[in-house]
Amino acid sequence: MNSQGFHSSQIVPGDSFATTHWTAVLAAGRQKTPESDAALEELCRTYWFPLYSYVRRRAHSKEDAEDLTQGFFARFLEKNYLAGLSAQRGRFRAFLLAALKHFLANEGDKAKCFKRGGQAPHLSLDWATADARFQIATPAEASPEVAFDREWAVALLDQVIERLRAECEADGRGRQFGELKVFLTVGRGVLSHAEAARRLGLNEPAARVAVHRLRKRYRQLLRETIAQTLADPAQVDEEIRALFGAFAT
Repeated sequence: MNSQGFHSSQIVPGDSFATTHWTAVLAAGRQKTPESDAALEELCRTYWFPLYSYVRRRAHSKEDAEDLTQGFFARFLEKNYLAGLSAQRGRFRAFLLAALKHFLANEGDKAKCFKRGGQAPHLSLDWATADARFQIATPAEASPEVAFDREWAVALLDQVIERLRAECEADGRGRQFGELKVFLTVGRGVLSHAEAARRLGLNEPAARVAVHRLRKRYRQLLRETIAQTLADPAQVDEEIRALFGAFAT
C-alpha cells in the first residue's frame, strides 16, 4: 500500500525515464530510433498489467487476454503506428487505454492468431504470475475502466517506491529505507518511531526526522512521476486525485 493506505504490487520497473512518456511517444511517431524503441518498450513493460487487467474484465479468458495484450503491444511498437499523434492536453493513461480499445475493436480477432512465441514480436512479460495477480488485484465487481485505473495507479506508485529505494541505496541508506518504507506503504500504528529507531540504532527524534525526509522525497517523486504521464504538467494535482480516487471506487 502507499502512504494513504493503498496497496502496491510486485512490479519492479526500470529506471525513471529521461523524458516524459509523451515525449518518447511523439518522438517515436516522428522517427523511430533505437532510443525511442527502448523508451516505448519500457513504457509497455511498466504498464502491461493494467492493460491486461482491462482485457480480462472484458470477459476474455486468461489465454485470450495474454494474446490480446501481447498483440496490442506488437501493434503499438510497429513503425508508423504513432505517426501523427498529438499530445495536446493529453494523459498518457487515457491515450493508452483508448489505443487498446481501438485495437480490440478493430484487430482483436486477428491478434488471437498471433500466439506468444509465434509470429508476432513480443515483449518479455511476467505471464506466469499474471493470472494470480489478476485474481487478487481488483474487486470482482469493478468495471474494466475502474480496474485499469486502479492497476495503473499501483504500477505508478511502484515506480515511485523503486526510484526512492534506488536513491537511498545510492546514498548508502538502503538499510534505512528498508526499515522505514513501512511508513510510506501502510497505515499509521503498524510500526512506531521508537521501534524503527531501535532497529536502526538511532534515537527517536533522529528516526522521526528520517521518516519526515523520506515522506517528503516520496511526495516529490510521486509528482514527478505523474507529471511524466501528462502533456500539461499543470494537471498533476488533478491526476493525483483521479488516481487515488480509483481506489475508493
